[in-house]
Amino acid sequence: MILAMAARPIGSGTVSFGMVSIPVKLFSASESKAAVSFNLLHGKCGSRLKQSYTCPKDSETVTRDQMVKGYEFAKDQYVTFTAEELKAMEQEAERAIEITEFVPAAQVDPIYFDGAYYLGPDKGGDKAYHLLVEAMRQTGRSALAKWAARGKQYLVLIRPVQGGLVMQQLLYADEVRSLSEVPLGDAEVKEGELKLAVQLVNQIASDEFRPGQYEDDVRKRMHEAIQKKIEGQEITASVEPPKAQIIDLMEALKASLAKKTEGPKPVAVPDAEDAPRPARRASGR
Repeated sequence: MILAMAARPIGSGTVSFGMVSIPVKLFSASESKAAVSFNLLHGKCGSRLKQSYTCPKDSETVTRDQMVKGYEFAKDQYVTFTAEELKAMEQEAERAIEITEFVPAAQVDPIYFDGAYYLGPDKGGDKAYHLLVEAMRQTGRSALAKWAARGKQYLVLIRPVQGGLVMQQLLYADEVRSLSEVPLGDAEVKEGELKLAVQLVNQIASDEFRPGQYEDDVRKRMHEAIQKKIEGQEITASVEPPKAQIIDLMEALKASLAKKTEGPKPVAVPDAEDAPRPARRASGR
């Protein structure tokens, strides 16, 4: 039997509101699985290539001790900064996570969500921590707070989950693009189409989110292909047979419903006269 190891804190801080201060520990809430990456090799000998920086003006390779950071304030015009100047400009890291207001949880659109951390009580903070969790749970509100770390001040949302707290980093308003920038077109939704669409939604609806039933199929397939290559096997692309095209929206909805109801039976398609004809193969003559 494999026992799960307790999570290790990555930092500590203090959640404060009013005259109340709660010592907390920060834990990473996620473990990102990196995409499969490949190294660049020399095709001639198979050696891994090294990255280097070259000055286009002097045509020479620049080492790291010769580099400085600069900000482009106009086309090809830069103002440079020393390491000491950059450090002076950065926001000092603070242990305080200062709650500014409590808002209904549903009022914060998930589009603002960024990284997340779990918050756990630090020494002496158990009672105040659980009191805050229960107070937010009963009021249905989450806390907006300010938190400074890694040279930046973050806007965060602290929300109760399963008896504990999650601190969700939020994007600022000027970091989220407006939907008005996206061309949405203009189309009339017919009552019959909407009825079928709602029926299709209800047919594959679920009352709970079960993340465990999903996995990254692409990464899994790539790892399997890489293993085959290591074993000396060839990798060939699998070609899927062309699927019948359903142009009419009503027919597409009906076909989707039929497929879910009947299982692996053939999908209903429009009459042969209406369906697009497959392209003819080029003649060898």
